Amino acid sequence: MDIEDTPVLDNHMHLDPIEGQNIDAVEDFESVGGTHLLVLNKPSWHLFDPASDEATFEEVFELTIEAAADASEVLPGRAWPVLGVHPGLISQLVDEGYTAAQARDIMQAGLDVAAEYVADGPALAIKSGRPHYDVSEDVWEASNAVMRHAFDLASEVGCAVQLHTEGSEGLTEITEWAQDEGLPPEQVVKHYSGGRLAGPIKSVIAEKDELEIAAELDEPFLMETDFIDDPDRPGAVLGPKTVPRRVRWMLEEGWEDAVRRAHVETPARVYGIDTEATLGR
Repeated sequence: MDIEDTPVLDNHMHLDPIEGQNIDAVEDFESVGGTHLLVLNKPSWHLFDPASDEATFEEVFELTIEAAADASEVLPGRAWPVLGVHPGLISQLVDEGYTAAQARDIMQAGLDVAAEYVADGPALAIKSGRPHYDVSEDVWEASNAVMRHAFDLASEVGCAVQLHTEGSEGLTEITEWAQDEGLPPEQVVKHYSGGRLAGPIKSVIAEKDELEIAAELDEPFLMETDFIDDPDRPGAVLGPKTVPRRVRWMLEEGWEDAVRRAHVETPARVYGIDTEATLGR
C-alpha cells in the first residue's frame, strides 16, 4: 500500500486564522499526503479574556469553524471542528482572582456552548480535560467536575470528547466517570497519548517510538501532531507534515493494518466519520 491509497487523518491540530499559518499549514499537511483534519480551537486566553463582557466563547468557536471550513476547501478529504474549553483556563481564571468554583462555572458554560455547536451540526466533538500540572485540591476537584460535565453533555448530544490530561498509561477511572454520565469509553479520547494506554482511546503523538508501540498492540488508536500554530513557536508541538510522513514510514515498515486502524476504523468507531467516503481523490 502507498500513502496515496489511504486516508490520512491528523486527530488534533490547531489553526490560528488571526496570527498563525492557518491555511499554509493545511497546504503543508496536504502536500505530503494528508487528507483529513480535526481542528481544535486554540486555548481561549490566547484570543480573548473569557471573564470579560466584551468577548464570548462563541467568537473562538466561530473562528475554528471557519478555519475548518477553509481547510476543507484545500484537502482532498475534509476537516471537522472540535470545540471546547482548555483545562488550563482554570489556572488563568484563578490567577485573576476567581475562586475555583467560579472558574468551574465559567468553563462549564463554555462547554454548554460547544455542545450546542455539536447538536446544531457544525462541530464534531467536544474538548475538555484537567490540568497536566500540579494544582491545589480545590482546583483539581473543580477541574474534574468540568470534565464530568463534558461527558454528560457529550452523552446528551451523541459525540466524543477529546481530553487534555496528565500523562499516564492508565486512565480507567476517567472512562468509568464517562460511563457514569452515559458516555461509552470508545467515545473518550486521550489527546497527546503515548502508544500504551488503558482506558480512553489513544490519540498518539506522532513520534516513531510511540507509534511503534501502538502499531504492535493491535488496539484502536489515532494519530496527531498537536500543531499549535503559534508564530512565536513555529512547528510546535510537531509540524503539520508529521502525520503524513509517519504514515509513509509505517507503510514502509509493513504496518498497513495499523494505518487502517488509525485512519479509517478508529475514526469511524469514535466519531462516526467515514474517512474513505469523504476522500475525493
